[in-house]
Amino acid sequence: MLEKSDNADTWLIIPLYNEATVVRDVIQEGRATFPHIVCIDDGSTDDSVSEALAGGAVVLRHPINLGQGAALQTGIEFARSQKGAEYFVTFDSDGQHQVSDALAMVERLRSEPYDIIVGSRFLDDRTNASALKKLVLRMAVLFERMSTGVRLTDAHNGLRAFNAVAARALNIRQNRMAHASEIVAQIGEHKLRYAEQAVHIVYTDYSRSKGQSLWNSVNILSELFIK
Repeated sequence: MLEKSDNADTWLIIPLYNEATVVRDVIQEGRATFPHIVCIDDGSTDDSVSEALAGGAVVLRHPINLGQGAALQTGIEFARSQKGAEYFVTFDSDGQHQVSDALAMVERLRSEPYDIIVGSRFLDDRTNASALKKLVLRMAVLFERMSTGVRLTDAHNGLRAFNAVAARALNIRQNRMAHASEIVAQIGEHKLRYAEQAVHIVYTDYSRSKGQSLWNSVNILSELFIK
């Protein structure tokens, strides 16, 4: 039987949409540290499901694309229902997040009085985000502080670690980019004890080739000013 030192009480929750090129490697690298990984396939049209299964993940499937917020909620509900689950990590499927950062965040939850640790690209200089990305994210931070009272330096970072208290409190209803703001709002609403962790987000040639950074910036701006 695995002990807590083997992170058997932790689940990585990975939303998945058309990442067949990289997701097997992401899962295999993750499972070297975290044995329990659930991928939520959100209507992929490529080989993402078979690649995720080959990597060793549990795979849940949305028959159509519902958005990342919906995928995260499905994953959280599944993971928190598993026997012995105490800690949870939301983790991207495209290779930008680092397993070492996720581990450090879980270890803080084990030893410090927090319910949720949120990753931040702006607590050190390891992440090489574009000027546009930095501007948009700082605008988002100011908006979230004013609207929720939660003081973060990076309100739209997908790398988060949280305990069972937070897992029960989070109820994501916004399906697409707005889910990040909703999570921040629920941290404040439920008075969850929170902290930030410096993390290294790697913007790879693969992610840039998909135009991900630019489109995420556009979506965040739309969320802030059109909702």
